[in-house]
Amino acid sequence: MEWLESGWGLSLIVFLPLLGALALMAIPRANEAALKWTALGFAGASLVLAIVMAANFDYSAADTYQFGTDLPWIEVINARYTIAIDGISLSLVVLSTIITVLAIIYSWNHWPEPHNPKLLLGLVLILATGMAGTFVALDLVLFFVFFEVVLLPMYFMIGIWGDRSIREVPVFGWKVEMRLYASIKFFLFTLAGSVFMLLSFLALHWRSGDFLDERTFSMIELSVLGSTGAFTGTFATLVFLGLFLGFAVKVPIWPLHTWLPDAHTAAPTVGSVILAAILLKLGTYAFVRIAIPILPDEFVVWAPLIGLLAVIGIIYGSLACLAQNDMKRLIAYSSVGHMGFVMLGIATLTDIGINAAIIGMVAHGVITGLLFFLAGSMSHRYHTRDMRRLGGNQSLMPKMGVLLGLAAMASLGLPALAGFWGEFMALMASFNPLEAIGETVLFRWYMVIGAIGTVLTAGYMLWMLKSVNFGEPSAEFADKEFHDVDTVEWLAWVPLVIAIFVIGVWPRVVFGATNDAVIALVERAFGG
Repeated sequence: MEWLESGWGLSLIVFLPLLGALALMAIPRANEAALKWTALGFAGASLVLAIVMAANFDYSAADTYQFGTDLPWIEVINARYTIAIDGISLSLVVLSTIITVLAIIYSWNHWPEPHNPKLLLGLVLILATGMAGTFVALDLVLFFVFFEVVLLPMYFMIGIWGDRSIREVPVFGWKVEMRLYASIKFFLFTLAGSVFMLLSFLALHWRSGDFLDERTFSMIELSVLGSTGAFTGTFATLVFLGLFLGFAVKVPIWPLHTWLPDAHTAAPTVGSVILAAILLKLGTYAFVRIAIPILPDEFVVWAPLIGLLAVIGIIYGSLACLAQNDMKRLIAYSSVGHMGFVMLGIATLTDIGINAAIIGMVAHGVITGLLFFLAGSMSHRYHTRDMRRLGGNQSLMPKMGVLLGLAAMASLGLPALAGFWGEFMALMASFNPLEAIGETVLFRWYMVIGAIGTVLTAGYMLWMLKSVNFGEPSAEFADKEFHDVDTVEWLAWVPLVIAIFVIGVWPRVVFGATNDAVIALVERAFGG
């Protein structure tokens, strides 16, 4: 397939959703059916191409970039349109296209107020372009553009369709709608982080001129320089600090996480799903794709601190979950803990740890995406997310109760389900981190603390099931009839259920692509 090998296929995967968003502009707002099918058609075409790409991917050469193209873009600063995928990015590209399609399917008859399918679907499609583009970009300027493209659509999604309850702003005492508070907080946190990231990108560009005939934004060329120890001293420290702040906010790493629970709580269901399933992965992916290969020596220095913040996030997220009464807010805080395991795996700087991080990203996207779908549908039926008012859901809606139980078991890391591998392997990698770090005993303590976090995770997930699924329905809902899972919901959720079992039983579906690429990354960065 010459068109696929030449980079056209990858470009279409990235930009077809954007073309779909433009096509929606030409369709009258009143023609809701045309809007739905157009959005689904463009997102579905992107997904089909991603599947074709995965089927034609050379897994025996997963450590090399494939299906790429390299074209002039902004020649005055030597920024290029360079895109490609390897084993590290493949599964995340496919995941982003799947989640986009499932979000559109779910929206088919789940429109939040104000009712505006045209704008909501357009924002989802723009998000799809930003997400896929981030995972394939190999030029720092191009990466930054895609990384930032997701900011405004999510800001508007939360601000327009978010929770309208009143929230008091800490310190100032102002009272504003939750949607406005959460959207502004999300925007300011991520924008602030992006400023530091951009400054670091510019610094790398200028310093590259000391070693190359021409300054470059190429992530490949900068990685080669990084592996030879070109970036050192105070320069490397300041650049890594900027990258860390930019990526850590997006993950989010404790204590830069505070925007996340508010954003998840306020966002409409589709927004929460996309945010949890994909957007959080942009930061962790950036650590693997940019920070490790370009500044490997500096990452070794920072690894103990990153590991510390990761395990604090694991414990903090779990304890925060035990204090929640809002079902969505509990799931949101669980993401802080789960992403802590991802960052712990990355901090070990080993092939086992980074593999754990990647499968953890994919598993978290699938599992937490399903959890937020379920929380949204239950909120739509019960008109509340307060777990103190819920109970007996298993008898009122048995199918939805079973799905919630499955997602909770997967989230707590039950073996044979998707959530197990990332957490187990991150703890395993912590026992023997990269020797160059020189903090083996410290990381073994991180392993112990992380293991305690898995117990706490089981505690809050089982507590959620007890509060929502088990027991007798409260008097408020006992005499009411609830419609169980409908056809559209089944279409949106069954692929996630299948993925939870497939990844859990056959993790090679992810490791088959990632392992060789991760081993090559570690060898290039740290000399094996």
